[in-house]
Amino acid sequence: MTRLAATASALVFLASCGPTTAPANTTVTVAGKSFNCRLAMDDASRAKGLSGVTTIGPDEGLLFVFSDSADRSFWMVDCLMDIDIAYIDPFGFVTAVHTMPKEPPQAEGESRFDYEKRLRRYPSGAPAQFALEVAPGTLAGLGVRRGTRVEFDRDTLKKLAD
Repeated sequence: MTRLAATASALVFLASCGPTTAPANTTVTVAGKSFNCRLAMDDASRAKGLSGVTTIGPDEGLLFVFSDSADRSFWMVDCLMDIDIAYIDPFGFVTAVHTMPKEPPQAEGESRFDYEKRLRRYPSGAPAQFALEVAPGTLAGLGVRRGTRVEFDRDTLKKLAD
């Protein structure tokens, strides 16, 4: 095989392996409702989450994707609105649901350490690889609870998570 043919074969093979960069959004369906979700797939985007956001549309959300399944907890650092969260295991089942109310902002003279220390943590209840955040009241309105099935392209996202 010539060098050119070998290179062409390698490029065709790589192209057939699917995307190598993460998409910006994905569709997540839970309890028959679909959400267009931004993705948080690396440390920086997961740390930012919905900090600073004042509204989430009724069909919008943020899906956190982790490279592994573990016990997790989220908090409301610099969040300006209440948020619903559903933790999801690697198989697509909800492990816990919370409505997280916004917290009072960091007070003048309050250290960052003291501010973060006083924030409530919301646990996953079991190992989770994903977390879905949507507008407050949405998950309860849909009847989402532990064991509810959530549909999205889990396998592709797992491979792309940092």
